[in-house]
Amino acid sequence: MIQTFPASAPVVRTPCTSAPMTLGRYRISARPRALADGRFAAFVSIASGTGSASTDRVMRFTEDFATHEAAARYAMAQGIDWVRETARPAIRTN
Repeated sequence: MIQTFPASAPVVRTPCTSAPMTLGRYRISARPRALADGRFAAFVSIASGTGSASTDRVMRFTEDFATHEAAARYAMAQGIDWVRETARPAIRTN
């Protein structure tokens, strides 16, 4: 589930140790962030294109995780699922 946080929500950012991956034309990168309570929020960046034609979709999720790695794994899995669903050819009915 995707959640938006109010601007006043305390979020401490930490660098991501998970390696980004490329799937088709998309580059998927987990961006977990430490929360004020010591748990971690899962964020994923899904980028495509280059230069002025580039886009970057960032999603954040309502679940929180005990470890940085758990949040990164979840974010990567969600990013991969999104790309696979988006890249799936449209089914046409006649």
